[in-house]
Amino acid sequence: MSEIAFYHLTRSPLEAALPKLLDKTLQAGKRAVVIAGSPERVEHLNGALWAYEDASWLPHGSAKDGHPDEQLVWLTAVDENPNGAHFLFLTDGASAADMDAYERCFELFDGANVESVKTARERWVAYKSAGHTLAYWQQTEQGGWRKKET
Repeated sequence: MSEIAFYHLTRSPLEAALPKLLDKTLQAGKRAVVIAGSPERVEHLNGALWAYEDASWLPHGSAKDGHPDEQLVWLTAVDENPNGAHFLFLTDGASAADMDAYERCFELFDGANVESVKTARERWVAYKSAGHTLAYWQQTEQGGWRKKET
């Protein structure tokens, strides 16, 4: 069973939070796949990852770039894992059929969006029923994360 962590975005948008989590993923020596809600959203996130910090470089690619097996972070709008990722990041309400194919899954959801919160709650119940290990993380005022008891 995969470990699934819900990341409740309350202080910053996905474009600010995702790069930091992906950077930590790469520091841990893991590959990631990020599933977004649409091809347009993939392109938006692609740009955000290139520009998130002037002094940092976060290697990533998408179908537009090709060579998925060489990409440490793969951005996509479909349920796929062409880079052999260990970590799965679900954004924009995207889903994946085989959560057990990953060590960890990160469900990032916008706390200001009622539908996003509703979907996260529904998924929590479904994942718990399926036997996954769950965790809930909420943004702090300082921009970090605090694990909350569930």
